[in-house]
Amino acid sequence: MTDIIKTSKLCKTFSNGGIQQHVLRNIDMTIRKGDFTIIMGASGAGKSTLLYSLSGMDKPTLGEISFDGEEITKKNSDQMAMFRRKNCGFVFQQTYLVDSMSVLDNVMAAGLLNDNDRNAVIKRSQDILKKVDIGEELWGKFPNQLSGGEAQRVGIARAFVNSPKIVFADEPTGALNSKTGKDVLDALTGFNRNGQTIVMVTHDMTSARRGNRILYVRDGEIAGELDLGTYVSGDRDRHQKLRDFLSGMGW
Repeated sequence: MTDIIKTSKLCKTFSNGGIQQHVLRNIDMTIRKGDFTIIMGASGAGKSTLLYSLSGMDKPTLGEISFDGEEITKKNSDQMAMFRRKNCGFVFQQTYLVDSMSVLDNVMAAGLLNDNDRNAVIKRSQDILKKVDIGEELWGKFPNQLSGGEAQRVGIARAFVNSPKIVFADEPTGALNSKTGKDVLDALTGFNRNGQTIVMVTHDMTSARRGNRILYVRDGEIAGELDLGTYVSGDRDRHQKLRDFLSGMGW
């Protein structure tokens, strides 16, 4: 596989009351195209900071990030905003849908940022909503009329509507029950099986099993890596392999 992201000596430091907190420490890593990469670690280990740094939402203190061969850490804020709009999709624990806009309009708004052809965006938005099992009867509803799982799947549709090179997900099932969480994971897995590159932070083993590659972060460093292979539902060996790996990491 070809690498889409490569980091060199990536560091992130925060200052709190004059005390320097080193959240990321000299990380050298790659993200491969087509992988469903899972980032795990204890609370405060630096996993979300790593995700935001890789996506360009947060600027590292030191080090370099190469995206498809282009070094992006020297871009200014406006350039990074354009870069993310063109290349990245985002799914968060909270959906951040616009309450005053319908389901279809929320997805279309993201599409229109990259494409002025309104008819093409409408068609693409409708198609992607169907892919995440949001039927026509929901397209005219507003976010406060949706269940948590429905809202998160609309958020996923919004993230994928521009066919991004990579999608970053931060605890996308964290606020959902097991049934609606499974629906969200099924949607992400379906996109990945069609070649979509996904990087997801999670603390949940059920979610982590969906990935083919696990990165474990400890004290701001990559402490271990596990290759799980392609996800197959009901694979008990996969669950045990992940459990053994996490136990070895001290999770």
